[in-house]
Amino acid sequence: MESTQIRLAARPEGEPKDTDFAVATVELPELGDGQVLLRVRYLSLDPYMRGRMSAAKSYAAPVELGSVMVGGTVCEVVESRADSLAPGDVVLSFSGWQTHAVADARHVRKLDPEAAPISTALGVLGMPGFTAYGGLLEIGRPQPGETVVVAAATGPVGSAVGQIARIKGARAVGIAGGPDKCRALLDEFGFDAAVDHRAPDFEERLAEAVPDGIDVYFENVGGRVADAVTPLLNRFARIPVCGLVSLYNATGLPAGPDRLPGFMRQILTLSLTVRGFIQDEFIPTRHADFLRDMPGWIGDGSVRYREDVVAGLENAPEAFRAMLSGRNFGKVLVRVGD
Repeated sequence: MESTQIRLAARPEGEPKDTDFAVATVELPELGDGQVLLRVRYLSLDPYMRGRMSAAKSYAAPVELGSVMVGGTVCEVVESRADSLAPGDVVLSFSGWQTHAVADARHVRKLDPEAAPISTALGVLGMPGFTAYGGLLEIGRPQPGETVVVAAATGPVGSAVGQIARIKGARAVGIAGGPDKCRALLDEFGFDAAVDHRAPDFEERLAEAVPDGIDVYFENVGGRVADAVTPLLNRFARIPVCGLVSLYNATGLPAGPDRLPGFMRQILTLSLTVRGFIQDEFIPTRHADFLRDMPGWIGDGSVRYREDVVAGLENAPEAFRAMLSGRNFGKVLVRVGD
């Protein structure tokens, strides 16, 4: 069996270019005991992948040059030498940007296609959904009547954060780019307010949307959005720092004065809690609850989700660029195979 792969060819400077990737077709090895041959059906594209392209020190090792780009996948078992899996089974794996892969059966998780669309295992019922659930409930701890603000609010993490906040009795304010996304926050995802960060008077609109200040700010973006949020934080506000997507393609320090001393003063005088996190930190304490709660919330309509599906593995690089610049709408998936 052959696999077509997209590999990292060069460390990107700024926005990843086509030349930073390379396409290769390789012959896969024969299966060993306990292994399965997988055909990738869906590939997940996520902002963390931009960090894995860099050689800079981070929470995970960088992708080696010449290696297959990492990524979560939903796959179909084509051949099996594992007692726990049979051809035709659908599994969650970490096969990356390729059409086929060989994996140890113990490193994949069998999915039930009757329980939910299989693509949701990469979105609302997978890592992004759990990122929202764990980060908000473990760090944000929203209380009834509080105001929760989330950046990149129409993305798979942000949309879940706002909806979970409302389930917990808080007021949800979403920040998104463009009027269409802001309308969706109100009409589709049930947010209490939506603010367009592309509006020239964004700062004024955000202040109007949070008359009682901000108790929880779920950070996904950084940059201008974070600058507008910080003056509105209440005493004892909590800031789960999930991502900083506006900075991922930056090649230098942000322009303007150094705002860190002022923010540190806010942390002191307002008794703020600011904590970065990686979702797997919360698996021991929160994952079982997530697997119980999220399917129920989807089933009763408390949580809705949207997917942005691109056809063809060859289109993954352009879809990845679009995601980093906010041109997508919802959870970005590549349909690799039918």
